Amino acid sequence: MRLLAVSGDGNLSLTTFLGSNIPSYAILSHTWEEDSEELLFQDVVNGTGRSKAGYKKVQFCGEQAKKDDLRYFWVDSSCIDRSNSTELSEAINSMFRWYRNAAKCYVYLSDVSRSAIIEQFETPSWISHFQTSRWFTRGWTLQELIAPALVDFYSLEWTHLGDKKSLEREIHRITGIPPQALQGRLAQFDISERFSWAANRETTREEDRAYSLFGIFDLCIPLLYGEGVENAFHRLREEI
Repeated sequence: MRLLAVSGDGNLSLTTFLGSNIPSYAILSHTWEEDSEELLFQDVVNGTGRSKAGYKKVQFCGEQAKKDDLRYFWVDSSCIDRSNSTELSEAINSMFRWYRNAAKCYVYLSDVSRSAIIEQFETPSWISHFQTSRWFTRGWTLQELIAPALVDFYSLEWTHLGDKKSLEREIHRITGIPPQALQGRLAQFDISERFSWAANRETTREEDRAYSLFGIFDLCIPLLYGEGVENAFHRLREEI
């Protein structure tokens, strides 16, 4: 597992940890914008990309991790070399575990602005903007919601909105996911119910609708991009 850290001069560095030697870390959950605006693995290696919109997300994650006494943090766009298909497959099959083992998960809601959050969190405004966030419609964010024990939500301006525990009732209303599942207790839920949580979620690549559920069913399956969504779900159901 590769983790980010911020050096004394403010630059980002990547360190690879293996096996049981992985230190405590924070992890970011976000929705991707255009690839050209995300801070990618190659940007971190080359020391470039500071002008990208995605750099601010990575910067915030590092700053918040430091406040939480965590030296290391993980951001998918920056820590995974997506040009390496073997590494990408390993990362996707490890993703649920990485989120589950994180000391803290920070959810960045880029479409929930501070201007929409009235002083003292006026309930109608707060609920309506939180409910319609794109984050709740994406395939990959399902496991990012369920797997970590401690999840903090932040607005566009990095205002802290609450955590998974304090917002549990609202999250249940939005997603239909039972509180027990939100707490990570998945064994008591059957296959069809777990599939239902992802029914209306979307992914950029069609196969990811199935691949994003590997961790929900505690499975490790090779990726075959190009196989199509029907074949991807067929292989997933066969493994289940």
